[in-house]
Parts: sequence; structure tokens; C-alpha cells
Amino acid sequence: MKHFSKKFSTVVLASLAFVSTSVCATPSGENMSIWIDVGGPVGGPYATVVQNGAKQAAEDLGANLRVVYSDWQPQKMIENFKQAVAANPSGIIIMGHPGDSAYQPLVMEAENKGINVTAIDTALPASMNAMQTKGFGYVGVSNAKRGIKLAAEALRRGQFKAGDRALVWGIKDIAERSKSTRGMIKTLEQAGLTVDFLQISPETDKDPSLGTAAITSYLASHVTTKLILVDHGSLTSQMANFLRNAGVKPKEIFVAGFSLSPATADAIRSDYVQLVADSQPYLMGYLSVVQTVLSKRYGFSGLNIDTGAGFVDLNNIDFIAPLAAKGIR
Repeated sequence: MKHFSKKFSTVVLASLAFVSTSVCATPSGENMSIWIDVGGPVGGPYATVVQNGAKQAAEDLGANLRVVYSDWQPQKMIENFKQAVAANPSGIIIMGHPGDSAYQPLVMEAENKGINVTAIDTALPASMNAMQTKGFGYVGVSNAKRGIKLAAEALRRGQFKAGDRALVWGIKDIAERSKSTRGMIKTLEQAGLTVDFLQISPETDKDPSLGTAAITSYLASHVTTKLILVDHGSLTSQMANFLRNAGVKPKEIFVAGFSLSPATADAIRSDYVQLVADSQPYLMGYLSVVQTVLSKRYGFSGLNIDTGAGFVDLNNIDFIAPLAAKGIR
């Protein structure tokens, strides 16, 4: 991961050097207004890291940034987008959860008004194919691949056997976003595990503290559970609390999930979470703003940037945790 970071830093610095040099005498983002939907609720750990990255890029490039929140609800994302289009900004950065069928007509309408649109976190492949030449890009990871990779890595590390019981706590009903959960389930089933699925409710999606009841109830009736995969960054960060309340001891269940935060770092250190896949949401925020400025100012086509970097566990958490505390990782 260190090698990746050094290489990526070089690319980012080179990009910023380009957009900040004498190509124009003023900052490249000056007089640009950009709206970004950071997905979660105000103060949510994942959304906050996305927001921090976007704010830093806007400051670096001299753009004016407007941040909106959607509590991870697709309909609210659509409403936020319509509100943003009405304000006629230079660019809009969206979370792709509602899917192409819901978004594409609206994105095309925005593009026809001269508003640059790009997606983060969850891809919109049809919109990308149709409007990449107009600056529509994607910054994030492949949802299908990220679910498969996390499940495969958990299987490799946990040394499970056929018939062991696993829980996938995720989302099956949100368009492209659901591919991550489905990839987890398929990977575990192919390995011969007995897989249970628990849908993350909209209420828990918005307020992770409500997850205690769901996990406690599940484990009370499935005492032989060996593995839990959590397809949600904020819920991963609370797994230590959930398991303590359920009377589970550290390392008693192998837990793997997504995204970093100070709480997630504590859960790793306390041995309640063994594995976290880091999709680096700070970069989603930062590079989507850079992408918007580049496309709007210089007419570049949309970029397709994979921010997935690797895994975090007890072996490297001491290096990563200080950055998580700063809202960068």
C-alpha cells in the first residue's frame, strides 16, 4: 500500500501542477461552483471523509463547493440532484446509488444545460458510456469486484471449511450498489459456506447505532456463526459495540467490512474486526472535484479512476489510524 501511495501521490501532484501553472493566471477552479452529494448523513464517518477530500480539492483549485447529504437514500439523492440542477452550478458530483435508469435522463438534461456531472462511490456505466466525452466520469471502485475481493480475502485468512455459517449484512435492493453484497454472497456460497443474508434497513443505513438490535437478534438464533461480512462502512465501524452488546468475545467471530474511521481502527485493535477493505473515499471527494474542474475548464473527457487500494488489518493499522483520525483515510 505504501508503494501505491507514493506512486499515486506523484500522479496527483503532477495533475495539480498542470491545473495550477501558467496555463491560466488564475486558479483553475476560480469562478466555478460545484455541488457534491457525499451520500450519508451529516457527520457520518464515510461521508465526512468524502467531504474532506472534496473541500481540500476545492480549496487547492479555488472552486466554490456546496455539500449536500442524502442519508444513503436513493430518492433523496435524486431530489438533491434536481435541486442542484436548478441552481445551475458549473458541476455536480453524485453518488450513483439510484442507478442509470433513474439518473441518466436527468444527467443528460444537466449536461445539455452546460453542467458537468460526474459520479463517485457507485458507478453509472450507461451514463458513462453515453456522456464520457462530455466530461462524465467515475471515481471509486467496482462494487461487484470489491464484494468478491473482500469475501475471497476473508476466506483466505479465516481458513473456513464447507458448512461453516456466515452472515452477509448488506444491501440487495439498490441498483448498482447491490452488486457488492451479491458478490460477497456468491463467493461464500461457492466456497461451500452456509450463507445468511440480513438486509440493512433504511433506518439503520442512516443511523448505524440502530444496528445493535439486528446483530443481537441474529446471533441469538445463529450461535454457530463463524464469519460476518458487513457491506457498509459506518456499520463496520460499530461492529465492536454490536458484538460486545451481543456477548461476543474478540476473535470469536471473524468480521470483515469496508472503510476506515477512528472507530473502525479501535475495532481492529480490539480484535473485533479482522479485515477492512479501504476504497479511499478521501480520493473520491478530491479527485472528483479535480475531474470536474479539468473537464469544465479544458474540455477533457470523463476520467475513470479506481480508488481501491488494499486491505487494512492489525498489521498496518498503526500506520493508517492517525490518518483516519484526521479524516483522510
